Amino acid sequence: MNKLITKIAVAASFALMSVALSTNANAGDVLDRVLANKTLTVAAFTGWGKASFLNDKHEFDGYDIEVAKGIAKQLGVQAKFVTPAWDIIVAGNWQGRWDLALGQMTPTKARTEKFDFPAVYAYTRDVAVVHKDSKATKLSDLEGKVVGVTAGNLDESYAKHNFTADWVGAEPVQYKFTPSEVKVYPGDGVTPFDELRLGDGVRLGAVLTDELAALAAIDQGYPFRVLGETTFSSPGALVIEKGDKKFSDKIAAAVESMKDDGTLSRLSMKWYGVDISVPK
Repeated sequence: MNKLITKIAVAASFALMSVALSTNANAGDVLDRVLANKTLTVAAFTGWGKASFLNDKHEFDGYDIEVAKGIAKQLGVQAKFVTPAWDIIVAGNWQGRWDLALGQMTPTKARTEKFDFPAVYAYTRDVAVVHKDSKATKLSDLEGKVVGVTAGNLDESYAKHNFTADWVGAEPVQYKFTPSEVKVYPGDGVTPFDELRLGDGVRLGAVLTDELAALAAIDQGYPFRVLGETTFSSPGALVIEKGDKKFSDKIAAAVESMKDDGTLSRLSMKWYGVDISVPK
């Protein structure tokens, strides 16, 4: 009986040890693998505008891509890009298929249960766009105006005053105006930009959207102006799986270095014409 109890105790001990080992299996392993293979495998995308795309040479290019290459250079390795679907990335359980994910993911509190976000490298800055003939110069001038938004995005929530900033470190949202009406557009067919271009107050007094979309519309000839204030800025971070603090620290240090020497700012200006590496 005593031998049986001893065997059971030993078996239980090994089981607990196995759980502990599997729990800490990634502790240092990712960084070790990256350095040993001289390769940082990065999950990227082929059609994400100026952030990540395939150029005429069928090579990865864009702001995100250059940031990843800069990180790899500081680690003393080469960047290799793979293209899993977004839903596969956010599902977690990468199983070593890639080490780092791009995509300017918002580091929500829910996502921190599966991922570490070593560094924020971009901000989505949401703004108000008005017709060039509008007299508005600041957000408070939109008080009582009809505002257009695209259905389902954060601008709709902001315009309706039910916006929740659920990312890590988010500051309380400040509503600087109350629209008389929020017109919601489904995302296909007529857009809020189409309505605003008809003239100031004809159908809309302003459109809430992200800054890059606004600037792209202006580049295409839309008669708009962007008000100088942002409604809110949401962070976009680099993503790794939880469990390797050394790797996380290395990524964080590399991005911090790129911020300090102006690399992030230069890359942002190169690709977007504005500095999205800062919140405002």
